[in-house]
Amino acid sequence: MKVTLNKKGDVYSVYVPKKDMEAMVTSYEMEGAFGGQFTLDNGWILEFHVLEEEPALPKTMDAKLISRGD
Repeated sequence: MKVTLNKKGDVYSVYVPKKDMEAMVTSYEMEGAFGGQFTLDNGWILEFHVLEEEPALPKTMDAKLISRGD
């Protein structure tokens, strides 16, 4: 799914256009310089591709929905 990842200070947020939903990232398991699993405050877990460096944010990226927190 396409999401927009943003960062203000040390806090990441994710906007999901198809759901018109914005959620804060509560935790993440970083792999490499950037990527891995990000847990959102609504319970969703998204996985981002591992990158060699953190991209300039905000950025629209592909993410895989691992769990809806059910």
